[in-house]
Amino acid sequence: MEQSTVERELEMKLVLSSDHSVPVPARMTYRTSDPYAVHVAFHIGSENPVHWTFARELLVEGVFRPCGRGDVRIRPSKADGRGVVLMALSSPNGDALLEAPSAQVSAWLERTLRVVAPGTEAERLGIDDGLAALLSAEA
Repeated sequence: MEQSTVERELEMKLVLSSDHSVPVPARMTYRTSDPYAVHVAFHIGSENPVHWTFARELLVEGVFRPCGRGDVRIRPSKADGRGVVLMALSSPNGDALLEAPSAQVSAWLERTLRVVAPGTEAERLGIDDGLAALLSAEA
């Protein structure tokens, strides 16, 4: 099966308070070799970007309604009259609230869903083929 990658560079905002935020360049990546996950690299001005990986399904749902628990929580909102997606990320190193333009996130997600449709992710992993090979080797 052919492997492909869907990427999108965008500028998010790190929300510091209700009236102050700073721009954060980010790269969203989806790989068909890891079909359940989305990867986001935040370029925060340090030598190495900060990487987060979480379920694509979580981001898809979070564009429409609040979802997630624990380390990643996503919800739609409005900022300056435009739609945004808020990502609340928590780690032992700290917490961050990031704001991304809904239109850009949604367009990127649509591209990922065209590459691997929801419900077909397991086919990309080849689990059934591997299990069949394993079971036929035992027979």
